[in-house]
Amino acid sequence: MKISLIIPVYNEEENLASLYSEIKAVLDNNGYDYEIIFIDDGSTDNSCGILKNLKLKDQFLRIISFKKNYGQSAALKAGFEKAEGDIFLTMDSDLQNDPADIPKLLDFIGRGYDVVSGWRRNRIDSLNKKICSKIANRVRDWIIKDGIKDTGCMLKAYRRSAVKNIEIFKGFHRFLPSLMKIRGFKIIEIEVNHRMRKFGQSNYGIINRVFKSFLDTFIVLWMKNNYISPDIKEEL
Repeated sequence: MKISLIIPVYNEEENLASLYSEIKAVLDNNGYDYEIIFIDDGSTDNSCGILKNLKLKDQFLRIISFKKNYGQSAALKAGFEKAEGDIFLTMDSDLQNDPADIPKLLDFIGRGYDVVSGWRRNRIDSLNKKICSKIANRVRDWIIKDGIKDTGCMLKAYRRSAVKNIEIFKGFHRFLPSLMKIRGFKIIEIEVNHRMRKFGQSNYGIINRVFKSFLDTFIVLWMKNNYISPDIKEEL
């Protein structure tokens, strides 16, 4: 199976070279058939220039560049549409997701799961960020009861068939496992390593994201309650 590693990037110039090196080591050492797709989400620093230099020496690296910042959902959507792999694997570009967890996610895909979602049980972030995330996750689970502890973790693996059955709207990348669960896909959440950010700072707003996520939760609840999937007795 071919793996498409899809990574949104927004002003991460200091992290990209190290991230690329770690990813390559894991993918090559495990003998995977793969492609790496970086989506430059309208970066205003030298992120795109660094990616172009990396691409010069790697035929398996692809770059999608946005004219302006559209957000993570748009970046993932573009990556999903261009990816050629059988398995889509997503991760952040800030080095907080650990590429060493990639084989673990793919192992569960091999066991028959359609979606493997990372759970940052020991999350290394500011207290404010952890509190906001915990509140958002608990409210979401209370409302839609999807049983997912950490929907905000970007480190996930999806079968192509699961992704292609879901329409992605702005902000809905956080709800992909929930939406796929509604559609009947087999999902598991596993613990993954989470690391301290060495360079830069979070480039996507926390408070606005939590508020938007709260509103989107009710949309997902409506979708869950109104999704039609009849069991067909027979076809004549």
